[in-house]
Amino acid sequence: MKIIVLVKQVPDTETNIKVGDKSINEAGIKWIISPYDEFAIEEGLRLREKNGGEVIAVSLGPDRVQESLRQAYAMGADRAVQIKVDNYVPFDTVLTAELIANFAKAENADIIIGGRQSIDSDSSQVVIQVAEGLGIAHISFAVSLEISGTSVKATKEVEGGTQVVETSLPVAITAQKGLNEPRYPNLKGLMAAKKKPIETKTPADLGNPTSKIEVVSLEPPPPRIPGRKLEAADAKGYAEQLVKALREEAKVI
Repeated sequence: MKIIVLVKQVPDTETNIKVGDKSINEAGIKWIISPYDEFAIEEGLRLREKNGGEVIAVSLGPDRVQESLRQAYAMGADRAVQIKVDNYVPFDTVLTAELIANFAKAENADIIIGGRQSIDSDSSQVVIQVAEGLGIAHISFAVSLEISGTSVKATKEVEGGTQVVETSLPVAITAQKGLNEPRYPNLKGLMAAKKKPIETKTPADLGNPTSKIEVVSLEPPPPRIPGRKLEAADAKGYAEQLVKALREEAKVI
């Protein structure tokens, strides 16, 4: 069984993000693996331990993503591949998915698994677009997964509950919190990861697709409007003031 796990490198949530003209200012940023992708890595490792095969960690971006790939190595991945795109635009899910799909097709992958979303762009699109590009089934928001031979059975989160779905390999999956508990790399794994090779692929190696998005400008959201306390003698008075403010100031009713 060949399992591709997607490893997206994102800014730590505690990092103070400064916006530049067309991208964020990367100076001083601490980069981490997007937390949902850690569930994907762990599930890939568990599937290999149960069924045999190979886990390939794949990350798209400039050379800094190799740090996250080495963390995947330390957790137990068998191979690590950087799809090198120096001018990577995190919002361009179409290009990202096309490159990953072309790589997965070349590897004849049985499973492609990534986090339910990344914590920077929050698009929840890439894995599903990979499945569409490959013409295979996808399961999103998986909280349990069982694979027997080529049969796949999963429980996924849906609004108001869960749903059990069945399909067959190959399949693309997004991992939800609760699918597993990601392991911590031990010292031996961390030291070994420093010496392991990281394969590099370029867009030219993967069909040479081009970006579909141009970032024209980037700016932070406007500051939040300060709150205002209503004063009234009774509930009727509060209601009247609130309705008036919503109609005349906020203009939402």
